[in-house]
Amino acid sequence: MNRAALFAIIALFTLQNAAACSSKKEDDGTTPLATTEELPALAIGEDTPNLLLTWIDEKGDMHVELKPADVPAEGRSLVRVVVSDREDGTKHLFYVVDLTKKRDDGTYAARTMTRRAWESEVEKRRSAYLAKIAPPPPPSPTGAPSATQGAKPTNEPPVVASDLTVIVYGADWCKPCHQAEDYLRSKGVRVVKKDVEASPEAAREMSDKLEKSGQRGGSIPVIDIRGQILVGFSTRAVDRALAKASSGTAL
Repeated sequence: MNRAALFAIIALFTLQNAAACSSKKEDDGTTPLATTEELPALAIGEDTPNLLLTWIDEKGDMHVELKPADVPAEGRSLVRVVVSDREDGTKHLFYVVDLTKKRDDGTYAARTMTRRAWESEVEKRRSAYLAKIAPPPPPSPTGAPSATQGAKPTNEPPVVASDLTVIVYGADWCKPCHQAEDYLRSKGVRVVKKDVEASPEAAREMSDKLEKSGQRGGSIPVIDIRGQILVGFSTRAVDRALAKASSGTAL
């Protein structure tokens, strides 16, 4: 083999190794993902099994359904799809579908969306809703005390429930889910986290509890405080449920 041919082989081998390494690089949250990165093709139908479908309402709250028919009109144009028995679509790239566009064969074609793009859409809707409902700030007369100066101390004792174990159904990408877990732990509560994306059993368990409590198809997190099923995270609702559970009046 002549010298020129040997150099050509070495150069080709180097390029192949470089390409293989770069393909394994995952999003570290600091740099944008390549726009050309795509998940394997996916199409879902009305009866596709093992689906978790997440849609976003106008408030920026996320809701989980199990069948396309259960997604309401307001959320059908952008729905995240997780197939619970496959890993694709659960990391930094998501599958999303537009349920308003059914193909001739009755299926919906999924496209790829980055995790950051999905989270940005959630925050955009949440910010728009909060801006819409926020009352205009009242005028402050000269010399009036500030809100912190005029605040009255409360005599209500903090809710502490160290003997309670609470189940939080959520997902890794769900910020309110993590906030709920942190808040409960700050109250001394033992928290059991159940990921409805990673575990089909957890998804079925959550769906069953929602149905029994008359709250079928709610947003996440879903919080079970001794039989009190809370949909979404509210510190006030959690405090009330903890107080009720601590008094022994909850199921």
